[in-house]
Amino acid sequence: MILSSFEIQLLIRLLLATLLGGLIGLERELHGRPAGFRTHLMVALGAALYMGVSLHFYQVYGALSGNLAVRVDPGRVAAQIVVGIGFLGAGAIIRENASVRGLTTAACLWVAAAIGTACGAGMLLIAVVVTAISLVSLLVLKRVEEGLSRDIYQQVRVSSEYREGQSERIAQA
Repeated sequence: MILSSFEIQLLIRLLLATLLGGLIGLERELHGRPAGFRTHLMVALGAALYMGVSLHFYQVYGALSGNLAVRVDPGRVAAQIVVGIGFLGAGAIIRENASVRGLTTAACLWVAAAIGTACGAGMLLIAVVVTAISLVSLLVLKRVEEGLSRDIYQQVRVSSEYREGQSERIAQA
């Protein structure tokens, strides 16, 4: 079995997408997040493969006349990757009482898909730089956030029998 030049390039792109997505997933895994190493790795790999297949379709069918029923637009696949990852990211977001968890993990899945898409499209240096920016953001900015003072919100529920002036007494306490 002899691989074409495109297939060799795509294999390199897929391997890089796997590595880069795995690096972001490893950071999430180390912080105990539900979508961790394997999830991010698979998202980046899948996005790269979808983009590579889309580009292959364009190479095979893109030169066809505009008069034919076959029309190929590799950008359509990238758009659908974004939609699919939005659905996956929504599953990573959890509401616990008054707080919401998983937003960073959902954003990381979104970025992992973009990195995979970039790898699949052959934008390897861009994918590496975005991975580096993402990891610096996740690792360094977490420490910056921990040093910030924040407002704290609490919810208090008070139950009592009705008595004249009771609301005012509770409000003053």
